[in-house]
Amino acid sequence: MKKIINIYLLFIAAAFCNFSCDDIIEAEPESIITVNSFWNSEDDAVGGLYGMYSQFRVFMRANIVLLGEARSEVMGDGLQNADYRIKYFENTLTETNADLHWQSMYRVISFANLIIKYVPDIPFNVDSDKNDILAQAYTMRAYMYFLLAKTWGDVPLITEPTEGFDAETTFQERRPVSEVFQLIKSDIDQANGLFSSNEFNENRSLWSKPALNVLKGDVYLWTGKVLGGGQSDFTTALNALNEAENSQVSLLDDFSQIFDYDNKGNEEVMFVVHFEDIEYTTSTYFADMYIGANDIRSTVDQETRDIIGAAGGLNWWAPTELVRNQFHPDDQRRDASFLEVYAQEGGQPAYITTIVLKGQGIVDGGVRKFLDDIVVYRYADLLLLKAEAKNALGQDPSGEMNQIRQRAYGDQFSNFEFENGSQIENDEAILQERLLEFAFESKRWWDLVRFDKAFELVPSLQGKSSERHLLLWPVTLQTISLNSKVTQTAGY
Repeated sequence: MKKIINIYLLFIAAAFCNFSCDDIIEAEPESIITVNSFWNSEDDAVGGLYGMYSQFRVFMRANIVLLGEARSEVMGDGLQNADYRIKYFENTLTETNADLHWQSMYRVISFANLIIKYVPDIPFNVDSDKNDILAQAYTMRAYMYFLLAKTWGDVPLITEPTEGFDAETTFQERRPVSEVFQLIKSDIDQANGLFSSNEFNENRSLWSKPALNVLKGDVYLWTGKVLGGGQSDFTTALNALNEAENSQVSLLDDFSQIFDYDNKGNEEVMFVVHFEDIEYTTSTYFADMYIGANDIRSTVDQETRDIIGAAGGLNWWAPTELVRNQFHPDDQRRDASFLEVYAQEGGQPAYITTIVLKGQGIVDGGVRKFLDDIVVYRYADLLLLKAEAKNALGQDPSGEMNQIRQRAYGDQFSNFEFENGSQIENDEAILQERLLEFAFESKRWWDLVRFDKAFELVPSLQGKSSERHLLLWPVTLQTISLNSKVTQTAGY
């Protein structure tokens, strides 16, 4: 175990030392340092796997919300209202202000590529252990390229570790998005054939076969709707989701318990980015959606103060009124997802802001630490993706929809029971249910794109349906300056 930990730490040190450039294509490769020293034993392979997940956590901690939520209608002005967030929800990204680039995403892919290249030649005591490591690397590469393709469309395809500085290896042009999805689907198939069981690890923080199959359903729904894959892709998606459901998963009775720090690894979550106190001290993106002590006015009532508890983070941005008003008072997800904060002014309640309660972390010694796991996939997601696939195939999605609503409305369920309608009506209901279920979980933007509703439902995009390039992210000028073969996203 000591050797594994040392390898892990050296991998992390190598990552921070070698990735000082602003584009992965320009970075000195890890394998120059590690290939002769580490890719020889089973412990080395485990160390490489830990390194991959560590880089994944670095990326997900703050960036996934910018890609998957920020440009939607969900978030808006908070009390602090940092300038750099406004451009996301106002959809005014340009090549000069789009400060999020793909460096950290390719860093994760680079670790996956190292594992895929070197682990097959490492002797293992049990072959299934080797296969599980390879399966996780293929799944991670598929997931990261899925994020890249949904965000930028055409992207460089890097499938080999960067082990030299020749122009052919270092400078890669953007490949058509269709080719990117060919790789994604191929990696998913590879992983499916390698996973040795249908089990989760203890805290569900490693890719597993059930989580892979939710990813597969997600991918094929995207290509079915966005890239014209149609009925064949919808069928593949539904089959994958049915397979994923044959695992140890269930909906928790209490919606608020899904995200609790003290309830990590519960049976609803299927894949998470894991955070642990002491082990990791940097807050997740949920810290930017809470409230600092200086922003809690003296006239805020005690009930609200009790819900807030120890203040922490800063209210850089907040859930919009447009979204808040779509939650019915009988929906338990409302009070579990956000809290509207009011103060008394002149005997009347005055709205201050709204804070997000998902991911609010723990309080230790009076200090709030935002260290809840970031949920990538959970059983509710599987159910609503399944409802979406069934509806696309002309099947009745009532069973899945009503499982979600039964929990959401409890004793009032009969007033909210879903009834099968037309495909268009069902799609509208499924998209709305996903908003209520997954608000602030970094899924809304891609839901809007997949359902082709972004220009209809996002206020800052209304009237701009002819500007389809706004659905994609511009490449930063900094990235282009480092790689002459990378061209700008069309339209920017």
